[in-house]
Amino acid sequence: MNKMPDTLWAKSNRILTLEKHLLDAEQAAQQIFRLNGRWGQNWCRFFQIRGEENQQKFLLNLQVAALFHDLGKANEDFYTAVTSPGFLPQVLRHEHLSALILCLPEVRTWLSHNSVLDVDVITAAVLSHHLKASKDEKTTPNGKSYRWCQPQSNKPLLELYLMHEQVARTLDTIAQVANLNTTLSLPTAAWKPGSVWDKTYRSGRSFADRFSQSIRKDKDRQRFLVAVKAGLIAADAAASGLVREKKKIAEWIESVVHSEAIAPNEIADKIIQPRLEQIKAKGLREFQKQLALQGSKALLLSACGSGKTLAAWKWAEVQSQTYNLGKVIFLYPTRGTATEGFRDYVGWAPEADAALITGTARYELEAMRDNPEEESKQAAIAGKIFRTEADERLFALGFWSKRFFSATVDQFLSFMEHSYQSLCLLPVLADSAVIIDEVHSFDRSMFDTLISFLQTFDVPVLCMTATLPKSRRDELVAAGLQVFPTEADREKLDDLKEKEEAERYLLEPTENFDAAFNKAVKAYQSGLRVLWVVNTVDRCLAISQALKTRLKTTVLTYHSRFRLCDRAEVHKRTVLAFAPQKDEPAKAAIAVTTQVCEMSLDLDADVLITEIAPISAMVQRFGRANRHLKRDFAVLHVYESPSNLPYSKEELSAARTFLDELGTARISQYRLAQALEDHSRHERNADGSSPFLNSGYYATPGSFRDTDEFAVPCILDEDLPEVKAILDSPQKHEKERFIINVPKKWATQRTDEHHWLPKYLNVAQWEGHYDESRGFVTKDLQEVDLG
Repeated sequence: MNKMPDTLWAKSNRILTLEKHLLDAEQAAQQIFRLNGRWGQNWCRFFQIRGEENQQKFLLNLQVAALFHDLGKANEDFYTAVTSPGFLPQVLRHEHLSALILCLPEVRTWLSHNSVLDVDVITAAVLSHHLKASKDEKTTPNGKSYRWCQPQSNKPLLELYLMHEQVARTLDTIAQVANLNTTLSLPTAAWKPGSVWDKTYRSGRSFADRFSQSIRKDKDRQRFLVAVKAGLIAADAAASGLVREKKKIAEWIESVVHSEAIAPNEIADKIIQPRLEQIKAKGLREFQKQLALQGSKALLLSACGSGKTLAAWKWAEVQSQTYNLGKVIFLYPTRGTATEGFRDYVGWAPEADAALITGTARYELEAMRDNPEEESKQAAIAGKIFRTEADERLFALGFWSKRFFSATVDQFLSFMEHSYQSLCLLPVLADSAVIIDEVHSFDRSMFDTLISFLQTFDVPVLCMTATLPKSRRDELVAAGLQVFPTEADREKLDDLKEKEEAERYLLEPTENFDAAFNKAVKAYQSGLRVLWVVNTVDRCLAISQALKTRLKTTVLTYHSRFRLCDRAEVHKRTVLAFAPQKDEPAKAAIAVTTQVCEMSLDLDADVLITEIAPISAMVQRFGRANRHLKRDFAVLHVYESPSNLPYSKEELSAARTFLDELGTARISQYRLAQALEDHSRHERNADGSSPFLNSGYYATPGSFRDTDEFAVPCILDEDLPEVKAILDSPQKHEKERFIINVPKKWATQRTDEHHWLPKYLNVAQWEGHYDESRGFVTKDLQEVDLG
């Protein structure tokens, strides 16, 4: 056996001992979730841990898990890794060893002396706190296997330092915290095949299997488990991050976590009133006031342009007065919609309170700040580039102090798929009123997660959309949401009824592409704003080029294959071209887009042309026309696409039946919503499961959205020198402006030459393929079949 070192370290900087880190994590757990504080109470409410006795049990189990979680770092490999840079891979992950220690019969017996301790819950939390523990050989997206106690090298033996005085003192601390009178000695044997540790591992696998069966039947224990699991991740993140930043844990938690709750008039003063003044509204409409009275679980179904967002903020104000909350979170399906939500609402709050969280938030905020056309207040909004968020070592902790959020739904709900950053944000979510917009756009995986979230957790939630298939609405109702407005409500809400029943569209199906093309040309030449929506990028590009040739004018082109910097510019130009004019007639404009327009663009077209698409998609596309009722009606032309893709034959068949029933007529948003309910295809129901709830001892990251293997993120080859310079600078996030999603077959093979690029980024060719105003082109546009 090698000589046991005098000091065991927790981190590679060797300024924090293992014992001190374990104590820090326990202190963070106790202070963040103390039961006389708002976060502790809201955390227990969120996980439905009712009653003082059960809440005390939660906190004790969390504290014990925190003291155990890194005990496995007391081994020779970890010590060498933190003291000798460049050391080869460790035989076993440290948290795998920590859990293995908890499976020793003498440890389980010792902990069982306090009947309040749930040893399986503690073991599960410890094993999975880095989200790198699986039952089998299944590989993760990065190609690694995290099977519990699978050796990562051929080294036959691993010395353990479980007799170290730091370990002994930690066990004494556990005994004090958990009121355990007996002492405990751990084995001195090294880990190796055939040792006592082999038998312990086999026992641990059996414990894990029995525990998994138990939580499937016992939902209270399941919620208790995930409360401890997520609590340990948050406490460990705080303890690690704050020490690295040289912050005092107790002081930081007291000032950030235990700040004042939202005051009764705070949302009105900081969000609602400034927005009303900006849009020159006299006040809230009656339906917006009525939504606020619908309770803590609501589903708002209201037409495009009816004022859902202001209504949601009024609902949040009432929730903050009903519950003791510190946050409001507005969740959107895309980065574009989240950014617009920040710009229009959240950004009015003071800098210390407001947050935009998307994968590219820093770039979006800087783009706002640099936009000379913004009003002075909007420029101030854009200046809110949050300094704590810029320090990536603190991960989500930089947002714990914020009060009002606009974010993509992934940032907060992907904890259900074991996203580390989302789990670090979970204490924020539990302290919030949550609004989830555009729920119609969720793919099946996202919608399953939403249903599981609604069924499991107790948090004020408002879901919103203009239209929703009946099967999905029924699922949301079954998950606890109350629909507003009902038919009875609508009869009493004249302002809403007027907007929804206004016959704002004239539906005129078109024979084919050629007829649609001629209508687009004629409408533009008549001075109208024409929006053309197609189902694929290739057809978007080809139609745009054909219109440009015919009209001899600029044709706006918007789809998903732009660099972020160019996409932001195209987005801005398209919105401005279709924006309602205050004092002068609108100017003619023409744009060709893909499905991105269904949510990301606030457009007001006079004429809308679209390929046939699934019913819900077409209804959303129709909502981009006559949005603000500035005309008697907008004309809608629908024609057959040359292929079903990217949709199924069944989806398009249902859409044809939908259009046949509508006929050729003036129609309202309300009529569209009714027809959508009648003709949408029935979907299977969500089963309420999720990896976060069902994984028991284990946890590895999954995918929140249905994966799209067709496109991959790339850097164009001409941008590589500038991106390399950025990655060598403190402003590494600036690389985001150059990222573009390109079809996989057009991404070139990575070579050693590109070793400096982050592994998730590929390289694509600029020459012959890319144009700042058109995006990435993959084929000769003359050869694209337009129908």
